[in-house]
Amino acid sequence: MTNTIQSDAQNIRKLIREAEGLSDELLVACAKLKQAMLVARQNPSVQLSTGQKALMRLVEAESQAIGVSSNLFRVHGELNRVGRETAGFEDGHVTPLEGHLVADPAESVAA
Repeated sequence: MTNTIQSDAQNIRKLIREAEGLSDELLVACAKLKQAMLVARQNPSVQLSTGQKALMRLVEAESQAIGVSSNLFRVHGELNRVGRETAGFEDGHVTPLEGHLVADPAESVAA
């Protein structure tokens, strides 16, 4: 395998992991936002229907984010296949299909 192919493969490996990690962070952020919205709505001085449209839109956004995450996993699988065929990654060099860029995803959402 040439240095260029190896360099490209390492860069792609880093970037797909980053994209998967960011996708997971988005899902965590949406979940925290939804929780905060629901807690705020439980205030006795707030009407129960307050923010319902916003909640519905947030749930729709979460659904779309799950779709993005699923498609990124498909991209990752396809890249693994391309790596095996093009770069000869037969020696266990395949990037695992897992997500977080950081050890604790809550760290980067809080930052």
